[in-house]
Amino acid sequence: MNYRYLGRTGVAVSELCLGAMTFGRETSEEDSLRVLDAFEDAGGNFVDTANVYAGGESERILGRWLRSRRREDVVVATKVRWGTGSGPNDAGLSRGHVLREVEASLTRLGTEYVDLYQVHGWDPATPLEDTLGTLDGLVRDGLVRAIGVSNFSGWQLQKALDLSRAGGLASFVSLQPQYNLLTRSTEWELMEVCRAEGLAVLPWSPLKGGWLTGKYTRDMAAPPEGTRVDAAERNGWSESWTNLNDDRTWRVVETLVDVARELDRTPAQVALRWLMEREGVTAPIVGVRTLDHLSGHLGALGWRLPPEAAERLTRVSEPPLPYPYDFVRMGVESRRLEE
Repeated sequence: MNYRYLGRTGVAVSELCLGAMTFGRETSEEDSLRVLDAFEDAGGNFVDTANVYAGGESERILGRWLRSRRREDVVVATKVRWGTGSGPNDAGLSRGHVLREVEASLTRLGTEYVDLYQVHGWDPATPLEDTLGTLDGLVRDGLVRAIGVSNFSGWQLQKALDLSRAGGLASFVSLQPQYNLLTRSTEWELMEVCRAEGLAVLPWSPLKGGWLTGKYTRDMAAPPEGTRVDAAERNGWSESWTNLNDDRTWRVVETLVDVARELDRTPAQVALRWLMEREGVTAPIVGVRTLDHLSGHLGALGWRLPPEAAERLTRVSEPPLPYPYDFVRMGVESRRLEE
């Protein structure tokens, strides 16, 4: 396992982050602890969870595992935005809700601080200045070492960074976006902001809910029952069959399978490797249900994609650019010609 810095914090994190969303939900506590042990044995030191995963049980399981570890050896990330209660103030990024949730997360994790406390999504009801001020107070009080953000748009992220800078507040050090071979719109603005501002990038859903594992084929009429894509179809999630059953998806998947066969790797390992080698990416977040899943993902470590294979995947997965990004690219390319 190699290590990369978490933005400009000076904190070294493993090049894969273990996502704990399945803990206490699809994965029992006993199996979750085995997964954590195996990840640690492979050199992993970075674990991501959230206050709402499995109604808080994910944090509790991680906390029980942490008790037998030297705390400073594990970089723990969790999130706030949604809550586990059903009241009108049990969600959002108001000062009251953030303070309640960070206290609850610390209790469930059994720790005195969180290494990376992430805003899970935008809250249109709370002034951004209020949220940033609250997060700054958590950093100053030592309850949180650094703050990050997930699921923001480009303008939202840049506004937050500018407000923090102008107010002398703690700034976001990382972005957790959806990013994979089938979700490349992340590159249009978000990756540009992160590169310019020195933020770490922690992609979630690097395998697009299973689409990039090779288990789905063009000739299927529907996803197999019990799969993540089947659940997405029933629940209206972004990786549903209805949303992705199109020619672009199958061209990407088929190219991925071909490249994997040529390299004697699994499609999942190749998809992860492609993402790990993208400029600006710090650590993809891999969520697993079993030890076998983790073992497979660890096969993405210790090698590099041949340049021609990486280019094939990049080219086939390139989405058409909508306005104004098509005009932006034309401007960049014309400027290069002039130079």
